[in-house]
Amino acid sequence: MHERAGTVARPQDLIDVDQLIGAYYRNVPDVSDPAQRVAFGTSGHRGSSFKSSFNEQHIKAITQAIVEYRASQKIRGPLFIGRDTHALSDPAEKTALDVLAGNGVKVLADSRGSWVPTPALSRAIIVHNNNRDNTELADGIIITPSHNPPEDGGFKYNPPHGGPADSDATTWIENRANELIAGGLEGVREVNSDNRIGTYDFRAAYVRDLAKVIDFEAIQRAGVRIGADPLGGSSVEYWQLIGETYGIDLTVVNPNVDPRWPFMTLDWDGKIRMDPSSPAAMASVLAHKDDYDILTGNDADADRHGIVTPSSGLMNPNHYLAVAIDYLATNRPEWPRGAGIGKTLVSSSMIDRVVKSLRRNLVEVPVGFKWFVPGLMDGSILFGGEESAGASFVQFDGSTWTTDKDGILLALLAAEIVAVTGKTPAHRYQELTEQFGNPAYQRVDAPATPAQKAVLKKLSGDSITATELAGEPILAKLSNAPGNNAAIGGVKVVTENAWFAARPSGTEDVYKIYAESFNGPDHLAIVQAEAKAIVDAALAAE
Repeated sequence: MHERAGTVARPQDLIDVDQLIGAYYRNVPDVSDPAQRVAFGTSGHRGSSFKSSFNEQHIKAITQAIVEYRASQKIRGPLFIGRDTHALSDPAEKTALDVLAGNGVKVLADSRGSWVPTPALSRAIIVHNNNRDNTELADGIIITPSHNPPEDGGFKYNPPHGGPADSDATTWIENRANELIAGGLEGVREVNSDNRIGTYDFRAAYVRDLAKVIDFEAIQRAGVRIGADPLGGSSVEYWQLIGETYGIDLTVVNPNVDPRWPFMTLDWDGKIRMDPSSPAAMASVLAHKDDYDILTGNDADADRHGIVTPSSGLMNPNHYLAVAIDYLATNRPEWPRGAGIGKTLVSSSMIDRVVKSLRRNLVEVPVGFKWFVPGLMDGSILFGGEESAGASFVQFDGSTWTTDKDGILLALLAAEIVAVTGKTPAHRYQELTEQFGNPAYQRVDAPATPAQKAVLKKLSGDSITATELAGEPILAKLSNAPGNNAAIGGVKVVTENAWFAARPSGTEDVYKIYAESFNGPDHLAIVQAEAKAIVDAALAAE
């Protein structure tokens, strides 16, 4: 923990926006350097213009690659495009629009020329493609590095299902973009996009449709006092309109937008980061916890949520996911009984116990929201949630809401829970622990060379020879997720009361150990120590 974590940013912590944008246009990436190549992670390409990893050439090449990819997939409908409040998002959008116009793609950008949250873009794609009058499929681009620091930029493609693109699409786009950069951008077509771009009112459409998924009448009747902090992100104008449209007691706690984020408190490592699940980053929000019945935060593109209650402060994301699932499964009578509840395999096993008690089917998938997309589309998954404070769920009638994470939705659900039950989500989680036990959960890092990380990514559960973990018999050794049989990219080991999962980091020379125990913190420490020994032994054997 950095010594200044949780304190307000100082002038020396802030970026120089003009220099950052200047570097976007000036710096030329060297694709022979892996750090400067286009690289799609779990949520698109991210980087900084200062590091020559997010520059004009990157965006021209990625956009041209997306144009070619969508043509290969016979996607001929409009492409929805939106951006968040990061400084690099605006120039990146201008670059992308020129390339899209140069290729004759029909584009729909925000009618107000403003910011677009990720869930609003996902929703727009889904609504278009579900309209039988639209004969051609739409897709989209959302320009955001999510909760990353102010100097970063991000660029993500959402195909016609409305959610994050799968690895087949991103690998193709990534390879083609790097090929274009290496060839001096030959093949990139662009024109001035002024007067060539159509418009779409993302905000009005999204806010209007929220009544299909949230019980605003209950919130209004109960008089729930809601504080919403957009953390300087793209949801700021959405929260204002939500309060006005539905007549609820909603205050936008901090309406300020500044791409330097001078009002943020520093995260655990001393960086400015708009992470609504981090107590350090949310310190300024937590100062208002007693002013509202429920207080929420969102990251820059509003795909993540933070839930704050007067009694307990900021909730652990795993705790809130368990409460949300418990509430929704008992308060959405039209949801089909046979459909499942989705979680990532590194999310808390409290969710497993809650889902089992509800007699619902648990769908456990690898890390990454993209794994929930098919189920949310066809109705076989009613709720999909990640341990990193990202989730979405279906409408009252069981039909698709979004296929990307929706932090606004999960924040509003917290207010509905208070309105209907008279209890805060934190209070309800305490009741769940009395029923199912109180798990201790933590993620730690262990050193690993690039070669070891490569081995771990492909490690089979059969490679683990241990039969016990922290005094309990091992019940499962997984290298594929039980919910869809997709490769984990690591391993998970399960006992009756504990588990650990080990996955390589995509950016650092470490592997991540996620672990949980229902036998308390001391037992968790033993699980973590033995997990490292088990994984290291398996790596050495390979």
